[in-house]
Amino acid sequence: MTVPSTGRRERKKAATRQAIADAALELFLARGYDQVSIRDIADAADVSTTTVFKHFTGKEALVFDADEGQEAALVAAVRQRPAGQSIPEALRRHVLDTSPLIETHPQWAGFTRLVDSTPELRAYAERMWTRHTAALAAAIADELGVGHDDLACTALARYVLEIPALARGRDDARAAIETVFDILVHGWRPPA
Repeated sequence: MTVPSTGRRERKKAATRQAIADAALELFLARGYDQVSIRDIADAADVSTTTVFKHFTGKEALVFDADEGQEAALVAAVRQRPAGQSIPEALRRHVLDTSPLIETHPQWAGFTRLVDSTPELRAYAERMWTRHTAALAAAIADELGVGHDDLACTALARYVLEIPALARGRDDARAAIETVFDILVHGWRPPA
């Protein structure tokens, strides 16, 4: 059986969305977040402002255009983990496997500076990532056979979702990710 290819309309929508996101990031990196308007982005992408808002909910969302699919990937990391692998270990693998791909992008350093230097973007980034808490906690609870209101499952989900923010900007992000997961799995120990 063959898998149907994406239709032309979906490809065009995806290409338009990507063009808008690329134009926005280029402008933000060149001028700074506060000096770029939605009109500037629309003009650079050769679309109307209405088209920009069809693809993005607001200016902050233009900075974080790669968020689609994050929640599904987190849930899949829990539900599709190999037999015998713990939930924290599956999430560790997921975070380690996805974070370096982002950090090796040629615009990663500029992107990080942009977000870190713009309080509005820092706050949006935290809200954006941690909004996956309920879905991840539910997946963990389902795997353990407990209710979706289980505090331990919610706490684990929230802590895991904080790890990328804690590791961002560290000299060795992988080591930072490992350190935080070790604390989650083995408990906190004072530095030696």
